[in-house]
Amino acid sequence: MFEKDPGASMSLLVELGGKVAIVTGGGSGIGREIAHCLAQEGARVVVADVRLPPAEETAFQIKEVGGDAIAIRTDVSSPSQVSAMVSQTLGYWGQVDILVNNAGVIGRAPFLEMDEAEWDRVLLVNLKGAFLCGQVVARAMVQAGRGGKIVNITSVSSKVARRRLSHYCASKGGLHMLTKVMALELAPCKINVNAIAPGFIETPLSKPSLENPTAFQDRMSHIPWGRVGQPEDVAKAVLFLVSKEADYITGTALFVDGGWLIE
Repeated sequence: MFEKDPGASMSLLVELGGKVAIVTGGGSGIGREIAHCLAQEGARVVVADVRLPPAEETAFQIKEVGGDAIAIRTDVSSPSQVSAMVSQTLGYWGQVDILVNNAGVIGRAPFLEMDEAEWDRVLLVNLKGAFLCGQVVARAMVQAGRGGKIVNITSVSSKVARRRLSHYCASKGGLHMLTKVMALELAPCKINVNAIAPGFIETPLSKPSLENPTAFQDRMSHIPWGRVGQPEDVAKAVLFLVSKEADYITGTALFVDGGWLIE
């Protein structure tokens, strides 16, 4: 029978030295903070973003404090660009161990007025982009035979219906289920696939709600913790899921929402 040493303590130790991580949408907001945190723990980081200048700025910031990073312009909805991004990563560092599917867009329109182009724009990035990146990276991981960690950034909107966001909620709900299927199929290859679902986080995407008193109060009314989330709250959760401490966790969604889903 297992007997716990009363003098022993348990601590979380994130050691990513020698690992290579790809962070999509790493040019700003949550993605930038995730890239910084991974680099601080020793990972070499690929900052992938559809906008190259912000991605280069993130990579520069990482290198300025002694980390290692490169920036690659990538439209995650383009199969050719995703393949080129992964090929460039493998050519530069010879491996990929971590993928954080963070790239995402949002838009607002009533369901009855939403046109097909707006629907496609959000689904292509938020859902198809994660599928494309996950598939290409997972193939590289399987070929290398060392396993790996994939984290998909979803949203509380994967569980909570929100007005004027039918396409966004559908994309995040789809990504939640895609995470489960990926985890199921990739488990034999020792590739962990999990999701992190942020709530109301202070980022450029949430700026309209932060600056609108009515929208701000509505968001805050759902948060028992009583404050707006910060990108670092999400980044810390990512660090846990890509660490060895989370080796036996796959197919789950961790909600970083200040208690929004308690209701």
